[in-house]
Amino acid sequence: MKEGCNSIMTQQSKEERVHQVFESISSQYDRMNSVISLKRHIAWRKDVMNMMQVKQGDASLDVCCGTADWTMALGRAAGPEGRTEGIDFSQNMLDVGKKKLKDSQLEYIRLQHGNAMELPYEDNQFDFVTIGFGLRNVPDYLHVLKEMRRVAKPGGLVVCLETSNPSLPVYKQVYQLYFRYLMPLAGRIFARSHKEYSWLQESTRTFPSKSELADLFKEAGLVDVKVKSYSGGVAAVHSGIKEER
Repeated sequence: MKEGCNSIMTQQSKEERVHQVFESISSQYDRMNSVISLKRHIAWRKDVMNMMQVKQGDASLDVCCGTADWTMALGRAAGPEGRTEGIDFSQNMLDVGKKKLKDSQLEYIRLQHGNAMELPYEDNQFDFVTIGFGLRNVPDYLHVLKEMRRVAKPGGLVVCLETSNPSLPVYKQVYQLYFRYLMPLAGRIFARSHKEYSWLQESTRTFPSKSELADLFKEAGLVDVKVKSYSGGVAAVHSGIKEER
């Protein structure tokens, strides 16, 4: 289940490959997200934000924030009096995000370069800790979930929005064909990045099922774990609470 955890060498090779992918596709990432998901990722994230109910003044951390779309949504909800941070290990992706923050006059949001495996924050810092379409790219899913739980405040919410694999017959096969063949082709046509988008479909295909990921949330020490599927199961949100002591 824990892809990339068999050895340090496996972890390093996965981290290096993922870093290369996102450094390469950063300028086309937002455009390709819209193409790949038919813009459904916007509606998925909006529904998750409605579920989270971030309030003015709240503290949020967006892990693997990429070009900062979800970070910006968190920042708008919390306002300048809140604390909103995003962290990613691709500097090129962060550079795109920083420009978007400036253009949107959201420069009170802080983006920093860092690794999800070792979050550079003290314990019990954030009301919300999110990761959107990034958990599949880390070497050790459970370790990152434990890190997210660590930096959440007692009573804080840890949330993962991620692609998933549908279970319905026929629909599942059509989806797999799309991800295996059509998505890399779209990457070649729109972003000239067939190799990189082949990695994205590969990482999605090998990601844990919804029930397996829910079990990882519980193993990480989160309680009241909830799961909601989107668009027939092609994406899902998992959430869990850091228990108050």
